[in-house]
Amino acid sequence: MSKRVRTAVFPVAGLGTRFLPATKAMPKEMLTVVDRPLIQYAVDEAREAGIEHFVFVTGRNKGVIEDHFDRQYELEHTLEMRGKVEALQELQKDLPSAGRTSFTRQQEPLGLGHAVWCARELVGDQPFALLLPDMVFQARPGVLKQMMSAYEELGGNIVGVEEVDPKDVSSYGIVARGAGPDSGFRITGMVEKPKPADAPSNLFISGRYILQPEIFALLSEQTRGAGGEIQLTDAMQILIRTQNFTGVKYDGKVFDCGSKLGFLTANVAFALEREDLADDFRKAIRELGLLEPDAEPRKVPA
Repeated sequence: MSKRVRTAVFPVAGLGTRFLPATKAMPKEMLTVVDRPLIQYAVDEAREAGIEHFVFVTGRNKGVIEDHFDRQYELEHTLEMRGKVEALQELQKDLPSAGRTSFTRQQEPLGLGHAVWCARELVGDQPFALLLPDMVFQARPGVLKQMMSAYEELGGNIVGVEEVDPKDVSSYGIVARGAGPDSGFRITGMVEKPKPADAPSNLFISGRYILQPEIFALLSEQTRGAGGEIQLTDAMQILIRTQNFTGVKYDGKVFDCGSKLGFLTANVAFALEREDLADDFRKAIRELGLLEPDAEPRKVPA
């Protein structure tokens, strides 16, 4: 039987240069899709999947993330005194329980692989989930919960994947698909940002992983790869020689909120999904001439 996955790692040390000047003094992970920070979507997804320990790999100028997952007594008191019960309950619902969050520093911007390695002492000798907060999903159940179902059945390492236009594969880590259904197929190989002619498929790694702790030893020995950074994919390519890797082509849609286009698209998609906003927002879009009168927002599968 596979060990239960109780810990999730969130790499949040990036500089967010693509969103300057907005991210000059505010972490990009605190940018909001409608009214929730990017990092909150990732934490909510992890909690839904049964995660109990939330590990944040931070950097300088990221203290506001730690504050976000702490109580703010003055604000709570003010909301209570003003009778804003719903807002107060929403804040309290979002908080992990006491002692469930840990923070560690990535002191140099050496890439995703290095950020994951920085969490090694907090994760220990246990399997763990890895969630990249830039990647925000519309999915029910959440993507990590879908992956947990595959993990409980198959064990090993699990990678969430989605199809991408073949001409765009050079922007992503791409997997080679082996036998098995969409809900859990064997990954036979992977490559970081291949040229379209060299890509083994059009299935890209979309920022959700369940990994075994042996990855840490490989990351400690990893040399710099693409972009001069320590690449997680490079270590995974070594681990796949001795451990099973399973791909899950999840039900849902990902928005790459590390890009301006993906971030703006996510705001529109999530606003159109909100009961308290959808009608007025759709009306506003129509008034701008950007939505046909009879158009309806895309529904996420229940």
